Amino acid sequence: MYFNGVYHLFYQYNPKGAVWGNIVWAHSVSKDLINWEKLEPAIFPSKSFDKYGCWSGSATILPGNKPVILYSGIIDENNTQVQNYAVPENISDPYLVKWNKPDNNPLIVADKHVNKTAFRDPTTAWLGKDGEWRITVGSRKKNKGISLLFKSKDFMKWTKVKKPLHSHRGTGNWECPDFFPVSKQGTKELDTSVIEGDIKHVMKISLDATRYDYYTLGTYDTEKDRYIPDKDMVDGWKGLRYDYGNFYASKSFFDPAKNRRILWGWANESDPVDDDVRKGWAGIQLIPRTIVLDPNGKQLLQWPVEELETLRGKKVELSNKKLEKDDRVEIEGISAAQADVEVTFTFESLDKAEPFDPNWDRYDAEKLCGQKGSTVQGGLGPFGLLTLASENLEEYTPVFFRIFKDQENKHIVPMCSDASKSSLENKEDRLLQALLTST
Repeated sequence: MYFNGVYHLFYQYNPKGAVWGNIVWAHSVSKDLINWEKLEPAIFPSKSFDKYGCWSGSATILPGNKPVILYSGIIDENNTQVQNYAVPENISDPYLVKWNKPDNNPLIVADKHVNKTAFRDPTTAWLGKDGEWRITVGSRKKNKGISLLFKSKDFMKWTKVKKPLHSHRGTGNWECPDFFPVSKQGTKELDTSVIEGDIKHVMKISLDATRYDYYTLGTYDTEKDRYIPDKDMVDGWKGLRYDYGNFYASKSFFDPAKNRRILWGWANESDPVDDDVRKGWAGIQLIPRTIVLDPNGKQLLQWPVEELETLRGKKVELSNKKLEKDDRVEIEGISAAQADVEVTFTFESLDKAEPFDPNWDRYDAEKLCGQKGSTVQGGLGPFGLLTLASENLEEYTPVFFRIFKDQENKHIVPMCSDASKSSLENKEDRLLQALLTST
């Protein structure tokens, strides 16, 4: 959350080791999203309503500029989950170091129709036209993913709405739901409580079964309190993802300082547990991103927050380079382990774009990227960057594009990567260089 000039990042953390367990709400603060100061945990198991764990949740800024955290508490060894709240001990403390968990917790307890062991991760609250607050909580019924909806007039007494905000069969448990508006016009984004106007709504879910984040775009019916995905959206495993790498349990928040929505995600690494224990940590918070609606209205666009540019060092530039088929151009002067790359490709004509097979699922981007890969030549593509390339290209990781044209003469341009040439062996032989390639 952003509060009184300070960004607050709360995250699930085990202070006793690099494995799952003993989870608390760790707390770090920043004034620029780049330089962070670690504070003591904001929330940790200490009372009967969270004795066995303080799991994920969200922050809401209430009227009067009062922040409140909603989080899931585990109350027994049977993994029974309830929804609790916490408030700052001293609202004048600029870093809000200490948080209180009042004794009227838990605020929400699962009724007989709710799976008590799959009932977690309350969202940031939004205000309805009736003046009541609403939140949604992730759950499941058998293999049906559910976004339960709760209402409150005072943020203390909550009532479950009979029908869920949204649900879908065959997806398994929904974790860390996120529900927010995006503007159809411009790049200025909206507070979570904006529910009307020239907007779409985003429903994001984290699927426990796949450990990836998926989203749909749609309409929030404020009369029925239901979310309806657009007709061409796909719920679940074959739907749109924020990211096609290790990216899970993300949360977004509205930044009123710059009228933007910022997305945070967590990367669960590929290292085995023994390696995590050996190095003493596991998992990373990824670079924060801004998210806006694509002008086509069919997907979200993401970009690293502008503050990241303050970390840039030496600039290496190649301009106005004409590339013919099979050309490769080495970008010299890159010696850092990380490089921030901005690249623009232009074409005299898109007439040679490959036909898009109508049997392909344009929303299953991972499968679409694998239809022809990075080595099969097409009309326009593949073209892009070869990163982590060895001198003779025995190893490399391409980040590439292909241009397709569908039956309505609209172009589809997936951005793909291909790890098939990215060996984990002989790391010391890798040269950190980038090559520009076009076919």
